[in-house]
This record gives sequence, C-alpha cells and structure tokens, in this order.
Amino acid sequence: MNEHELAAARVTELVDQINTHRRAYYEGNTVLISDAEYDALLHELEALEAKFPELITGDSPTQTVGGSANVAFSPVTHLERMMSLDNAFSAEELRAWATKMGDAKFLCELKIDGLAINLRYENGNLVSAATRGDGVVGEDVTANVLTIKSIPRELAGKGHPPVVEIRGEIFYAVADFAKLNEGLIAEGKAPFANPRNSASGSLRQKDPKVTASRPLRMLVHGIGAWQDAPLKNQSELYALLKSWGLPTSERYRVVATAAEVQAYIDEFEAHRHDLEHEIDGVVVKVDELQEQRELGYTSRAPRWAIAYKYAPEQVHTKLLDIRVSVGRTGRATPYAVVEPVKVAGSVVEFATLHNQDVVKAKGVLIGDTIVLRKAGDVIPEILGPVIELRDGTERAFVMPKNCPECGAPLRQESEGDIDLRCSNNQSCPAQLRERIAYIGSRGVLDIEALGEVAADALTRSGEHAAILTSESGIFDLTLEKLTDDLFKKKDGTPSETALKLLRNLEDAKTRPLWRILTALGIRHVGPVAARSLTNHFGSLDAIFSASQEELSQVEGVGATLAASVKDWIAVDWHREIIEAWRKAGVVLAIEGHAGPGASVVEGGKFSGLTIVATGSLKQFTREGIEEAIISNGGKAAGSVSKKTSFVVAGENAGSKLAKAEELGVEVIDEDEFMRRLNA
Repeated sequence: MNEHELAAARVTELVDQINTHRRAYYEGNTVLISDAEYDALLHELEALEAKFPELITGDSPTQTVGGSANVAFSPVTHLERMMSLDNAFSAEELRAWATKMGDAKFLCELKIDGLAINLRYENGNLVSAATRGDGVVGEDVTANVLTIKSIPRELAGKGHPPVVEIRGEIFYAVADFAKLNEGLIAEGKAPFANPRNSASGSLRQKDPKVTASRPLRMLVHGIGAWQDAPLKNQSELYALLKSWGLPTSERYRVVATAAEVQAYIDEFEAHRHDLEHEIDGVVVKVDELQEQRELGYTSRAPRWAIAYKYAPEQVHTKLLDIRVSVGRTGRATPYAVVEPVKVAGSVVEFATLHNQDVVKAKGVLIGDTIVLRKAGDVIPEILGPVIELRDGTERAFVMPKNCPECGAPLRQESEGDIDLRCSNNQSCPAQLRERIAYIGSRGVLDIEALGEVAADALTRSGEHAAILTSESGIFDLTLEKLTDDLFKKKDGTPSETALKLLRNLEDAKTRPLWRILTALGIRHVGPVAARSLTNHFGSLDAIFSASQEELSQVEGVGATLAASVKDWIAVDWHREIIEAWRKAGVVLAIEGHAGPGASVVEGGKFSGLTIVATGSLKQFTREGIEEAIISNGGKAAGSVSKKTSFVVAGENAGSKLAKAEELGVEVIDEDEFMRRLNA
C-alpha cells in the first residue's frame, strides 16, 4: 500500500473509533477512554485530513459536533448551533492561533470539566433546557434543570430580549462530589469515577427527584441566539448575565497580548486544585463581539475561540494486579500494579489503595480498565473501573491472612481497626527495612547515605545473612560487616557508599536529642512532639522514666501520644535498641540540661510566634520548615486559627490558605519567610 492508501485506511479507522467514543459519552454517559487518548485520536485525524483533504467525509468528527439526542428524552432544536472548540496543547499552538487574531483583545476563562447546557429564555422566563446533542438537536432536560437551585426560572431585572439562549456548564463542585461518593459508599454502592460523568448521568435521570437529590451547579459562559444583541464585547455580556441573576464565574480576565494569555494559563494551572470545581484547561476568546462575527466559524468550531488543554491528570489504564506492602509500623497496605501510563507529566506504574475496604468501595477488580488520577504531584489514585469494558476475566482482590514478607499473621491492632498489621514487629524484614530507611530520612537523622536502597541492602538476606536484624546494630556497623555488593567495589575493596555511610553514622551520634527520639519510630512521635519532650525532660532516660500523666502534660503531647511512649518502652527489644545506641556512643541527653521541667524557652527570630506552613515548598520539606520555625523560637502549628501569627504558603496551598484569608491572618510566600529567617 502507498502512503495515500495507508492514510485512507487509518482515517476510516479513526473516524469509526472517535464516533464510537462520542456515542458512548453523549448517548450512554460512559467514557471508554481518557480525555488524553480521545484528544490524541482527534489530533491524529486532523493531521491526516490536513495532509489529504480529499479523505474528509461528512461523518468525520472534524466536521461534526458531539453525538445525537437520546431517544429517552424529547428532542430540542437549538435556535443557534452549539459548536465545539478547537484545542491547543502547547504554548506554540496558542501563539500561532493568537497571531491569526491580529490586534484583538482576549477574554480568558476557566474550562470547566462539566456538561454543556443550553437554556432558552423567552421574555425573561425559562422555557427549555437542552443538552448539546449533535450541536443542532439536543435532549430536553428542562424538568431536571429546574431542580438546580442556581438556575433562575425567571431572570432578574427588566428589558429582557424576546428570546435568548444562554450557554454554560453543569458540574459538581469538588467538595460536593466527594460528599456524594461518601454517601454512596455508606450505602454499599459503587462510587462515581469522576465528576463530569456523574454530572451527565445525574442530569439525564428520568425522575427529576433523583436529579434534585444531586448537588449540581452551573456556570454560564456565553449566549447562543439573541437577535441584535446590544453589546460590544464578551466581558460586557458576562456582567449583564450576572445582573440577570445567572451564575457566572468571577475568574475571567480580559488581556491584550498572547503573553498575558499564557500568564493566565500558567497561573491557574498552578492553582487548579484550589478551585471549587475541576478544570481541564482555559478557554480563550476574542472579546469584541463584532470581531467574533467577522472571524466566523468552521464546520464545527468558532475561529475566534480556542481551548488550551492542560496535561491530563486522569487517564485510563489496566489494573494488572493488587499486591500488599508492609510499612515500618506493620501496616499492610494494598497497592495497585497498573500498566505503565503517563499522567501529569510522569509515568505511573503503581497506585495506592489504602486498605481492603477502599478496594471494595472503589469496586475495582484485577484485570479492570480503570480511571487513574494524579492530581498535582500527589500519589496516583484509582478513581474507579470502566465497567462497560469488562469481559468476564476480571477477579476480585482477596486480602491475605499472612504477611507477604515474613508469613506472620496479619491482624487488627484493636477491635474495629480498619487496617491489618503484621504481628511480627521485631523481625519482619519489611518493617525493619522501612524503619532503617526512616532513621536515615531528612526529617529524622538526615543520613545522606542511608536511603531506601541502602536500607534494603542492610536488611535483605540472600547469599549472606542480613547485615542488620534490628535497628539496634546500626551504629555498630563496620567495613567488615558491610558484606552486601552495594558496599563493595568489584575488587572487593569498600565502595564510596560504604565509607560515606560510616562517616554519616558517626556524625549522627551527636545529632540533637529530638532527632534521636524521632529515630526510634514511636507511634505518633514526630519531630514536633519529640522536640517538646526532649526540651522538657532533657534526656531519653528522663522521658521514659516519666509517668503517663507527666508526659501528657507537656505542651503538644497529650494522652494518646503519652500512652504510645509508655507502650513502646515497655517492650524488651525496644529497650535493647536504646542500650545498644548508648554503648555505641550515641548522645542521649542534652548537655547542661537541668532536668525535667527546667528547660528555658530559647529566644529566636520567631520567638512567641505561631506559624503554619502549607502547600508545596521549593526550599524546604515539611519537616525542614517545621525545624526552621522551632529552632528559631517559634511554634510550628498544624492548623490555622486566630492565634496564628502568619502562614507560609507554597504552591497548591488549599484549605489552610483559605482559612487564613477568612480570618485575616498574614500570608507570606517562601521567599519572604527566608528573608525573615535570615534577617
């Protein structure tokens, strides 16, 4: 086959695939592939049709909009066609489009990931509501739309046009969607995989009472039919729609240049998870309505508007297996092994599933095609299965009864506990490996050469017995004991890793006492609590000799943490760790400390201040900034209140930032924090 014949065959295939997915979405409320996969198919088709225009057919998705109206609903013919939007996936594509617009000003607005809707008002009264359908004919969902509180039946104000079509998006707010799923899980039902599909399904209910029970919202973003509209630009239109009582976004912005458009795009990409609704990009429109009319339309989209699509954060992939990992506290956590897929800029192969109840609640089976999300830079999360793609070969996950690494029974720590834990706390290889890695982490002893790889090498057994069978021996390591290949060169001499590890361990013996206490891995005792305890008591001996009541009275400790400390020291092998570290030369007391309760509040740049850090920071880990606050006399708090002195907000700062703004608490960025720290 020549190039033209190959292109023709591929075009036929693409048209069939894309139209199949359109029907599934618009008519069946089902998404069989991710947005990214759909966009890739459409992009490929557009490229082939641009190269071979003679291959364009009337049923091509590049020439048509959406799907057809569902027979379950009465058809509604739009007075003015509902178009789709062309997409841009890069700054270069956006600039190329903007250049074609000449000297036009641009209106930028968020692209809500929802369901398109068309409201028809006659003399200010709502007479019909319809879905997009194929752009010409949609589905009559008036009865259901009337249950959405934010949509007025009668427009406010006076002087309304005889007939006007209002376009917008119906969606779930993020918080409302989460609450909806919580309710479904509580009822023993499978949760919805994503807000957009569930919004679509909720609006297409035959019984309006079901729709009324769902917390749907709407934001309007334009008009369809309006003969001789007395308006000059899109932004003026939005102000008018708001005055009519219609729900409009406050986040649109009119700018003059392509660079300003890109700045708007970048701003909301960084804060997309702080919004009340999900977005998948930004819509850019020529603001002046007369310019819009002059630019006109293609067969499916306006020339005067474009959608800039963010990198996908939801993709479809295959759930290959569900396995169980064991952490340093013995907690057994199911995790998903998925077919490698790129999402949010990185390739994902694993996703957390938290516990067996979560696996059940999500309704996923091994072998499912699943919806995977990676919001921001967080751990990938499975949203749910694509049930329509099941073929009967899928199987349910069964939580093992025994630890996958040591074979000890998995059991609840206490009655009613959701989590199962390995009962072999002392010698389970998985628990020991994670405890050793924890000791070396930045927020604990900060041992550069003791990461995950080194921890694994120290605790695994194979040709040789494991180097460490307990953390008690970590400070007694010698070159002779470091037998793993990681610690040796090919000629048998010590590797740089081995030499560095021993140097790091020697330095760690004199780390501040709060770090030593944290390194013991006592449940609930993190850096902040450890600092409070060591500052108050002055030594590990004094801490472990204190009564539970004495411990609980230390600021920031409390009854639960105090009980955890007493439970930990009651275990024989735990006390052996302390004695081994003492013999190895680890400093277990603060020099010059006068004893319990005798600590003096140290001065510092943040003395007397309560500081909250939130969001992603570039120069600090969460533990690092807490240490910086505390070591300079401040209190590192976990929540915002009226007593908070100021908040350090990084990227994707969510509810804590909102709380600070609500209370009028000062908010600074990381650069300002560094300036105050170094002043």
